Amino acid sequence: MNLTLVAVLGVVLIVVVAAFSERLNLAAPLSLVVAGIGLSFLPGVPHPEVEPELILAGVLPPLLYSAAVNMPMVDFRRNIRPITGLAVLLVVGTTLGAGWLFHWLVPGIGWPAAFALGAVISPTDAVAATSVGRRLGLPPRLLTVLEGEGLVNDASALVLLRSAVAAVAGSVSVWGVVGEFVFSVVVAVGIGILVGVVNVRARALLGNAVLNTAISFVVPFIAFLPAEEAGASGVLAVVVAGLVTGHLAPRHLRATDRLAETVNWRTAAFLLESGMFLLMGLSVKTLVDEVHEDGSSVWRALAIGLAASALVIVARVVFVGPLVAGLYREQRKAARFKPRLETTQAVLRGDESNPAVTERLDKASPRRVAHFRKRLDRAAADVEFRLTETLGWRGGVVLGWAGMRGAITLAAAQTLPQDTPDRALLVLIAYVVATTTLLVQGMTLPAVIRAARVPEEDPDRARQEYVRLMTELADAAKSVLDDPADGPFSEAVLDRVRSDVRVPGKATAGRPAPEQVESVQQYLRLRLRVLTEQSERLQRARSSGGYSSETVSRAQTALDVEMARLEQLADKPAS
Repeated sequence: MNLTLVAVLGVVLIVVVAAFSERLNLAAPLSLVVAGIGLSFLPGVPHPEVEPELILAGVLPPLLYSAAVNMPMVDFRRNIRPITGLAVLLVVGTTLGAGWLFHWLVPGIGWPAAFALGAVISPTDAVAATSVGRRLGLPPRLLTVLEGEGLVNDASALVLLRSAVAAVAGSVSVWGVVGEFVFSVVVAVGIGILVGVVNVRARALLGNAVLNTAISFVVPFIAFLPAEEAGASGVLAVVVAGLVTGHLAPRHLRATDRLAETVNWRTAAFLLESGMFLLMGLSVKTLVDEVHEDGSSVWRALAIGLAASALVIVARVVFVGPLVAGLYREQRKAARFKPRLETTQAVLRGDESNPAVTERLDKASPRRVAHFRKRLDRAAADVEFRLTETLGWRGGVVLGWAGMRGAITLAAAQTLPQDTPDRALLVLIAYVVATTTLLVQGMTLPAVIRAARVPEEDPDRARQEYVRLMTELADAAKSVLDDPADGPFSEAVLDRVRSDVRVPGKATAGRPAPEQVESVQQYLRLRLRVLTEQSERLQRARSSGGYSSETVSRAQTALDVEMARLEQLADKPAS
């Protein structure tokens, strides 16, 4: 069948399945896998063979970059402990436990290949879990932990897989694996930070939404390729580049560029994610045929895959228990630290009840005091976050059950060397683990969420927080209008901006009078100046962490929409 026709039919099928899934209140990835499995056994349906390297080096980087750009840096920082625990420690533990299981059940493959397969099935895919969680109203922190885990655990698993594959061909020591892991992380983080900063700074010079989006499509590979060439984790470099880009973009990129990029990336990520899950389903028939040709038993692969699925599920549930207990200890520590923090903040506000601290502040330079106050405000916001945004055992139940594997597991399994003993059997085992966890856990996750009764976010609290933030932004606008620096502006223009009256959209006949053109230009210039000041105030609020990421994102979108409209008007030549 013509490749173009296959691609067209694939996109149509993805959209249709996703639309029906939305109507049936199902997660689209689950529906796509089921649809792909059913289609794979129909005669005449093509079974496209995609090179695993194309997925790992061509599809995975943009998917991770798209997710990382939308992950608030402050949320990632605040949840770095649970994310690291799930994405590194649990991945390592799962690799070792699954490797032991595979070596016991398939002794002929040897320890390196057993650990390689253990690394293949260790990373989770958060797409299905977060899509279900958002629909059922899971707390933002739980979703952040799941998304953060999905961003980092692929890097951990692929580094372990690389070491295990190298051990197949030679000898690799434990300290060698540890050294390689540390090297991969350090170099990848450095490359990711560099690419993220240069990316934002360079794109800020373009001033064109189309060119900006075009460049953004290659940024993941600009981070991935040098890291891989250096022997580091290209996947982790992509994640770091995405986090840095998402953090710096509101400060340097125009609202028009960011809105256009968001829509285009959302579409691209949807097609790539959905295509991977569809291909995962379509590949089952091919894998079964390969196992038959290799002389192995499909039923044996199914039995071993089910045993491995049970192991990874149990391992995650057991691991999440101490993880949640650690978060409880963090909460108690924050509660003890809060009074001391409030006392120090009171001194900074002018309370002289602590003469020793007051004397030290009087001797410090204003710049150092301002820096200290900023750090203190951030620490206070972090403490408040730990006291209010808790997971609890209910969230732990959901976190423990949300360990679905995905198409990355299958792609990684396909990278096993061709001379690996029982390779076809091992690949099919990985497929069984990915499909079993995805369908069993994915389809039962809504029931688990309802049974655990995870408390939803308080809508009144979110509304009040949003009003408080918008009031702060209104104060920022007032400070500009009380003393506009780039004037002079007529009183009529000042009054229009104060009341936020939009530029009339109705066209007038004939050429506008010069005073009308000047009035419109003054309005656009002053209104954009006000919005810029509000945006800067919003970035300071975001850095301090005093507001939730959902509230900041909502306010940022409101500002971006208005700024993009005015930027387009300002770019049009006066007629």
